[in-house]
Amino acid sequence: MEELESLVTMPKVVTLLSSLLQRAADSNDLVDQLLPKKVSVFHGLARPTISIQSYLERIFKYANCSPSCYVVAYVYLDRFSRRQPYFPVNSFSVHRLLITSVLVSAKFMDDIYYNNAYYAKVGGISTAEMNVLEVDFLFGLGFQLHVTPSTFHTYCSYLQNEMFVQAPRLLDPSLNTDKQLKNHCCFNEDESNHQKKQLAV
Repeated sequence: MEELESLVTMPKVVTLLSSLLQRAADSNDLVDQLLPKKVSVFHGLARPTISIQSYLERIFKYANCSPSCYVVAYVYLDRFSRRQPYFPVNSFSVHRLLITSVLVSAKFMDDIYYNNAYYAKVGGISTAEMNVLEVDFLFGLGFQLHVTPSTFHTYCSYLQNEMFVQAPRLLDPSLNTDKQLKNHCCFNEDESNHQKKQLAV
């Protein structure tokens, strides 16, 4: 099984998304030290010991969802963070938000997907908790799950741009690129206004 896992090639979207979320979590952790933090069902009592990249790679290896699911999960995380500004993505919440966003994305995007019990096992949580997280995430999104082709393309383009601006000191060897990562931001979904907006994530 270990040999099989080593043969799996990690798509760039997984590496880029984990990098963006890591920087967002680190940034929000600093803000949380200065401001009183609010707690949601996504917040754990302690920081998980697994890194965001390793966690996302685990999801990729076992969930078997399409690469487009990760882009849509990114859209959902952005929507959630803008609709729920008092619950920023930080080290205590990012893992649960990530497994939930991928679960919801796979259900919306893919014809075949695993059930909540399977995703709970992949994510290292109970099925009951996975169910609660899914419902809370859907309400947090206002059930706005549709992603237009234009919005999808915008987020794909943003992730592609991130790949070409990474610096050697932040470079992940699997990316084979040598430019610098910008500050984490994304585009407003309003197709008539493509100005960059700072993410709460």
